[in-house]
This record gives sequence, structure tokens and C-alpha cells, in this order.
Amino acid sequence: MKLGLQLGYWGAMPPSNALDKVLEAEKLGFDIVFTAEAYGSDALTPLAWYGSSTSTIRLGTSIVQMSARTPTATAMAAMTLDHLSGGRFALGLGLSGPQVVEGWYGRPFAQPLARTREYVDIVRRVLARDQPVTSEGPHYPIPYQGPGATGYGKPLRSIVHPLRADLPVYLGAEGPKNVALSAEIADGWLPMYFSPRVGAM
Repeated sequence: MKLGLQLGYWGAMPPSNALDKVLEAEKLGFDIVFTAEAYGSDALTPLAWYGSSTSTIRLGTSIVQMSARTPTATAMAAMTLDHLSGGRFALGLGLSGPQVVEGWYGRPFAQPLARTREYVDIVRRVLARDQPVTSEGPHYPIPYQGPGATGYGKPLRSIVHPLRADLPVYLGAEGPKNVALSAEIADGWLPMYFSPRVGAM
């Protein structure tokens, strides 16, 4: 059995003892430390900070909210953290909920399954780096050719070579269809409020 430390996201201020917890978890042989985000602190910056003081514990997001960043921006952040940590990064993605997506990010929450599938596909294309990235959309068209487009956009390939094309991508998912999608397109499932039960109910 592997153990993980979930630090979540900050309250009003940064937690004063988070790094101490991460260092102790690494000393005890924990496999991974997770950070999260809602509408305050982000999930990626603390991992860079913790990663600079550790050497073995893996660094994961649980979760990076998909509406907060384009899929290419998320892939860039994942590649960067994976390089800086020597291949210890794991990308946990999730939709969040309509209150945060529409109320904080100002994005529509509609068609969550289709958006997730398209998002993960683009992230994996960036990490593969075998050809310029394109996507027909409709949620994340690359290159953009819609209203207001200049026409100068062209498919691009990341300048940076990913440390690992198979960087693990996990999905935070609730509900039967989302969990099934996780099994289909992700390397792991990040269940929320999941409590395994043993014996008769």
C-alpha cells in the first residue's frame, strides 16, 4: 500500500506547517503529496516550492481546475514541474462545479464530459510532442479560427521536450459517467468524498 498526503488548498493564509508535513511525509516514505485549488491559492505553485526541498516524494495536483487554464497552458505547467522535480509530477485534473466555473472563471459549465475528453486529449498531444498540436474543438479549437481570429494562428509543437510523454494524468470525478470516463482516458481516478465500506450495508 502506498500513502499520500493531501494538503488541499489554503484558507485565508498559507498554512505555516505545510512544508514540515511534506518533509515528514517524505521521511516516512509517503509516495505522493497532493495540493488543490478552488478560488484562492492555486495548486501548482506550492508544489514547486515543496519540490525544491524534497527529492523522492511525488508531487500531484488534486485537482487543477480545467476552466482555470487552457489545456496547452496546463500541459506546459506539467512539463515544467516534471522537469524541475526530476520526473516526480502527476497531473490531477477536474471540472470543479458550476458555482466556481461560472462564478469565478466566467466560463460555461455545459457538456462536462465532452470538455474533459477534449482537454485531456490536447494535454496528451502536447506531452507526446510527435507533431504540432491541433484540435477541431468545439471547446478548445487549436488553432483558433473563430470570431476575431487574425488568421495568423498555426499549429505549434512545444519548444520544450517533455521529460516523460507518459506523465500520469488523473481525473477527479464523481458520478458513474465521469468515473467511467476516468477509467477510459486517465491513468487514475481521484475520488472525492469516497469512503470504502467493508461488510453488509
